[in-house]
Amino acid sequence: MTAEIRELGDLGDLRALSDLFAEIWGRSGEPPVSSDTLKAFAHSGNYVAGAFAEGRLIGGLVGWLGGVPPRELHMHSHILGVLPDREARGLGFELKQHQRRWCLARGVSLMEWTADPLVRRNVYFNLAKLGAEAPEYLVNFYGEMRDGINAGEESDRLLIRWHLDSSRAEAAAAGRLGELDVDKLRTWGSAAVVSVGAGGEPVEAASSARVLICQVPEDIVELRRKDPALARRWRVALRSAIGGAMERGYSISGATRAGWYVLESGTE
Repeated sequence: MTAEIRELGDLGDLRALSDLFAEIWGRSGEPPVSSDTLKAFAHSGNYVAGAFAEGRLIGGLVGWLGGVPPRELHMHSHILGVLPDREARGLGFELKQHQRRWCLARGVSLMEWTADPLVRRNVYFNLAKLGAEAPEYLVNFYGEMRDGINAGEESDRLLIRWHLDSSRAEAAAAGRLGELDVDKLRTWGSAAVVSVGAGGEPVEAASSARVLICQVPEDIVELRRKDPALARRWRVALRSAIGGAMERGYSISGATRAGWYVLESGTE
């Protein structure tokens, strides 16, 4: 059944959305966004939306307008949450497209948010499914995390920047955005600077090739539960590989469903 996505302003709906976020992030009693904050956002004309199926709230998305000159006016998309049984059905994509249309209707053509570079499904979703870009690697951006999913982890993030009226965003909205082929890139002389080893460990290698590829584990959330020390090794390895490469002038050109980043140097 197709979900109904609509803006929320009623206090009862906003309380339900706050509770939903608390359930998804494992923060009972301390939701990521309180209902009174959501009320303030909605009342001041910002974006607060929920997705409903058979009268039940199953997902939500919140963002606000930012951009103090000389920065460009943009939407900061703060939190997107979908119940796990709905995540694989494309609801996150539909919520982001609803938010995109909301922005474009108001003359806002840029959106930004942050994403954990170790969560492969999110990175693939942002870069390959939505057609956004990742221009910055932000080290421990929020400090140590306290929620039930990421507790104790440092919060390295990629800045995600989505040009809402770009040809990539248009192609992505229509499902026409092509995917990168890492196997083909390997034949063209790309170098793997991090890959998943036989025991699930990060295998690191130095390279100055024009194209670098970097792999992340299949499920970092599960790895954090089973082996926190190994998860921390992955955080450090990825910070060195991607953050270090970007400091040397590389940029992220895409990500694959199989968990590979592709980085390209601007130097021929």
